[in-house]
Amino acid sequence: MAVFVALGAFLMTLAGGWTALRVTDRRHLVLGLAGGLMLGVVGLDLLPEALDAAGEEVFGVPAALLLFVAGFLLAHLVERLLAVRQAAHGADEHNGRAPQVGLTAAAAMVGHSAMDGVAIGAAFQVGGGMGLAVALAVIAHDFADGFNTYTITSLYGNARRKALAMLFADAVAPVAGAASTLLFTIPEQALGCYLGLFGGVLLYLAAAEILPEAHHEHPAHSTVLCTVAGVAFIWLVVGVSG
Repeated sequence: MAVFVALGAFLMTLAGGWTALRVTDRRHLVLGLAGGLMLGVVGLDLLPEALDAAGEEVFGVPAALLLFVAGFLLAHLVERLLAVRQAAHGADEHNGRAPQVGLTAAAAMVGHSAMDGVAIGAAFQVGGGMGLAVALAVIAHDFADGFNTYTITSLYGNARRKALAMLFADAVAPVAGAASTLLFTIPEQALGCYLGLFGGVLLYLAAAEILPEAHHEHPAHSTVLCTVAGVAFIWLVVGVSG
């Protein structure tokens, strides 16, 4: 049942990526919306769940928040190292961005989607009602995941086929994650720590890369409205699924 329900997440992820693919003539609006969706996912979904699950404090600070900051710094460090490495080898850079960063970020999105599938499977182990509630939340925000996966892969100059490959991997991941719960489960504390780290990575990409790029050539009010709409959409999803 969990795997069957996860197929809904598969379809919703593809729908999000297809939307990002079709509106490339309004790239600044796409990026503005993607930044808002990522900000909403981090602030309204990932961090609250991470704080609830991780629990422990380390020297007076919740472990989830320490990993959140670590994720932010890790994303910044990886991007700088890859960009410097490309420049040193005289490779073609895409507006100063290393394509490997986009692939790495998309891979992190795929990993997160797999964890979404694990969450569906674990919830169904508790009961059918719990499983359906969690599945609804996952399916609703997987549209944003698909949208962001395609957008961020292509933003860093990767070929369209690579962006589509990462989108497909992101769509399959929840199904694989749900199927994996037939074999094992992930401790709640470890899941909370993962969510904190992943949230920091997403916030860096949204604040340092996607939103500045959205306003680089088109500093329009419509782009800001798309960002606000993205955050509002995630708020609605969290409210309905909660």
